[in-house]
This record gives sequence, structure tokens and C-alpha cells, in this order.
Amino acid sequence: MTMLDIVSRVLDLVAAAKPGAEAEVVVSGGELALTRFANSFIHQNVVDATTTVRLRLHADGRTAAGSASIPNPSTVDDEALGRLVARTVAAARLAPRDPQWPGLAPAAPVDPVPPADPETAHAEPDERARRVREFVTAADGLETAGYCSTQLLSMAFANSAGMSAESVTALAAMDGIARSRSSDGVARLASSRLGDLDGARLGALAAAKARAGAAPRELPPGRYEVVLEPTAVGDLLENLAVYGFNGKAVNEGRSFVEVGAAQFDPSLSIVDDPFDPRGPALAFDVEGTPKARRTFVDAGTTVAVAHDRRSGAVAGVRSTGHALPGAASFGAIATNLRLEPATGSEIQPAGEWGQDGSGPVADASVQALVAQVERGLLVTDFWYTRVLDPRTLVVTGLTRNGVWLIENGEIVAPVQNLRFTQSYPQALAPGAVLGVGTRTVGVPASWAGLAYRAPALRLASWNFTGNPSG
Repeated sequence: MTMLDIVSRVLDLVAAAKPGAEAEVVVSGGELALTRFANSFIHQNVVDATTTVRLRLHADGRTAAGSASIPNPSTVDDEALGRLVARTVAAARLAPRDPQWPGLAPAAPVDPVPPADPETAHAEPDERARRVREFVTAADGLETAGYCSTQLLSMAFANSAGMSAESVTALAAMDGIARSRSSDGVARLASSRLGDLDGARLGALAAAKARAGAAPRELPPGRYEVVLEPTAVGDLLENLAVYGFNGKAVNEGRSFVEVGAAQFDPSLSIVDDPFDPRGPALAFDVEGTPKARRTFVDAGTTVAVAHDRRSGAVAGVRSTGHALPGAASFGAIATNLRLEPATGSEIQPAGEWGQDGSGPVADASVQALVAQVERGLLVTDFWYTRVLDPRTLVVTGLTRNGVWLIENGEIVAPVQNLRFTQSYPQALAPGAVLGVGTRTVGVPASWAGLAYRAPALRLASWNFTGNPSG
């Protein structure tokens, strides 16, 4: 059976078990292949292939959902699907009444997203291992660790309102560190194409950062001007997606977002673009709503947020196609966010790093921002970030994998890691953004199968609240 065969069969079983019920079925499958390395050698190569059937139905004013894993979609039988339907119908009888049920997604055309790259979708272990070897060799004797992964994602959907669709996408990612006795450096990249991952270039960058970060000095806490590399800006985008541009959080007053307000610097625009060929995307969400390019921030003004069908109904708007599996209680989350670089600048392909350098910066876009700073810090990465106040999106976390002091436009010394406590919207507010890089980089997200695209940012102030001494 194909995935579309499965969703169709489940709908038939629901119609027989509970005539008149509204039902939607999602079959999602994927193959995550991961090659991990530590102490400069590969220690694990695994492949996780799973297929899950999710059923949600609404009957007699009550809503229930259920799911089942299928070991082999081609040999799934009616008995397994029948058990899923029976469990979900029984759960609906016991569920509380659901007066806010938004109904099913109507039948609608689906715009195709860029096709999955075959080399990425069907990558062999030796293709990932070759990139690991190149990374380790380029580190030139430094201890290395990290991973190279490829992922194939597919989804089929159908509901009793006549909506039916299927979609496939792929993602490749590499994330590695090189470590000296007193410092480490990181390089990471995500793309829809495995061919964009150059292990040698990533390894050389990580090693250059590690060597340039040796014997770091301690700086006192305080507010510093900063240049955030794309690896750090990716954390900003992820937290904005989860806690900011979340329609349910906005409806409930748990988000800082005010649609129509100039909340960001006018140099910034943030879009959610499933049609960007450099990133992975499925053509519709788990409720069957087709994906579309959405602008959340237009030249500093917040113009929209992400909605699923339920949060959209509460807000009086349509779903934006951002429903995720199991996220009904949390809300809709944008999965293809991109922070646009400076207006009119050219976005280079994902595999190009700009000019090479012997120091901690191998990207001309970042170097240009550093050259504008009289005194501040260059920050490679954020780590272990946690939200303290979702309403203002105050986040605390640590710097990691390289921090340097900038004086008179030059990198003058490595700095020990610092703790920060900072409102992300405040750091991006009108007048707070002093520069935006001219190219975006694909940054792997903490959720498998996702990646954000981010440029470097030069920000007027970042609040560092602790150092190794306290």
C-alpha cells in the first residue's frame, strides 16, 4: 500500500465504524541517517526509518486523536488500521465536548515545493563518512566531534471533506567542533542538498576558530555591542518561532507580538518560505492546509503570525498552514523561517562561505560587520538557552564555541564564555540593529528535519550577566 492508499483506507474504516464523523488522516514517514564522530573518528552510524499513522475525528460534538506506528507501510493490514480506528472512536465517546472545533480543511490545490534532492534523499553511509573524514583532516590534528546527517521526510493526507495530498522533502546537515586544550570552534550548515556540505571547509573553519580562541581572557559582565554570527542568530529565530510568532500564544496574551506594530528594526524582515530551494519543506501541514510564503515581519513591522485551524478560528483568520504533529496544545510554529539580509544585497548559495581567512572569521559578510565595531564582542554561538519570560521573550543562556573582543574594527583577543539574560525582541527593536549581513546561512534547528536561514547581525546592545568568576 502507498501512503495515499493507507489514508484512504483509514477514512473508509472510520466511515464504517462511525458514520457521519469528520475525520482526517496523516501518514508521515521518514528515514534519518546519522553518522556521528568523536575523538576524531566515527563511532556510530545509524538509520531510523519510521512510519506513523495519525487519525483525528470529530463526532457528536467531541474530538479525539490516535496514532499507530507501522513497521512496513507496504505490508500494513486492515487489522492494524482497524485497531487504530476503534481506539479513536472509543476515545471520542469519552472526550469532553469541543465547542471550538474548527472543522476540517476544505479541498484545495497544493502548490508543489521544490523536489527532494535524490543525492540527499538516498545518501549512502560512505557519502556522510567522506565528509566526516574531510572535516577531521582539515582540523589538522585538533580533536574533533560532531555529526553528518541526511533525512528523507514524506507525508500523505486525506480527510472526509475531500482534501487529499502528498509531499516529499529532504535535508542534509553537518555540525562539528574542533577542540584545543583551552578552546573550541564550531562550524555547522544545513541544506536541502547534501552537495552543499563541504566537510573540508567546515573543518577548516572550526579549527581556525579553535586556534584563534586559545587562552581566552575574562571580561566583566555588562552590556556590549555584539556581532552575532548566523549560528547564534539561528537561536533567535527558533525562539521567535516557538514563543513569538505562535498564534495560540498571541491569542492567549503569552507572546510579545502585536500585529501591525513596528516591533523590529526597519532593516529586518522575517519570512516563512517553504518554496526556498535551499531548505526542506512539505507542501501542507498535518491538518491538510496548503503551505504558502508568509511574511511575519515586513521592514520592522509585525504583519502576521502562524496559525493552525483552531488558533486561526479564535483569531478570526484562516490557518496559515503551520499545524504540527502533537502541537495542538502548544500552538502553530513556523518551520521555514528566514531572516532577510540587508535590502538589495545578494544572497549567496548555501555552499559558499565568502573569502577564506586565517582567523576566526571565514565569511566576508561577518568581517564587514566586525570592521564597523568600535568596541564589542563577536559571538559564534548560543547554548542551553531557556526562556525566563515568554511575554517579553527574555532568554538566558551561554555563549559557546568562540567569543572575541573587538576594538576599532579588529578582533584583538579571545574571551571566556559569558552568561546572558536578554529580551530577544528588545535586542532587535527599532534602532537596536546596526547592521545585517549580506548572506544567509542554513542553520540546523534543534528539531529534526528543520532548519532556519539567518545572516549575521550587528546589535547595539546585548546584556551579559555573568562570567566564569560569577
